[in-house]
Amino acid sequence: RMDRLAPPARRAHVLACGRVAYEWEQTLDAVSVYVRAPPGARGRDLDVALEPTRARVGVKGNAPYMEHELWARVKASESTWTLADGELALTLVKATRGEAWRSPFAAHGDASDAKEDERDKQRLMLERFQAENPGFDFSDASFNGQTVPDASTFMGGCGGG
Repeated sequence: RMDRLAPPARRAHVLACGRVAYEWEQTLDAVSVYVRAPPGARGRDLDVALEPTRARVGVKGNAPYMEHELWARVKASESTWTLADGELALTLVKATRGEAWRSPFAAHGDASDAKEDERDKQRLMLERFQAENPGFDFSDASFNGQTVPDASTFMGGCGGG
């Protein structure tokens, strides 16, 4: 059942020139950011820093090619990165479980699509309900009303985070 509540597709941040800068998705617990690594780069070649309020990615000995303030705080000691098949994956563990991020990076939140934001918020709320009530299937549930509750604060919050 939880698989049916997984992010349906990665969201893309597209630059003005039409190039995808990165893709991303989120769950109750984490935000994952996917970036193409420089051709031929190996993990030991990269300089990646995941801090509570910012992320930096670069090639050792060079200026970072991506450095941004994060949308919200993360647990830096639990956040990780991997490199596979030329794709760098940053897994940012949310400091506030269930918080819906409009973008991985603060500067890109205004470019976020409101409908996608609302779909993410609904999916996170349903993911929370599923985690709290494993015997029930919330995959086809929907919300009535104007806005979906915030999964991080609704009825006392998520806990476990």
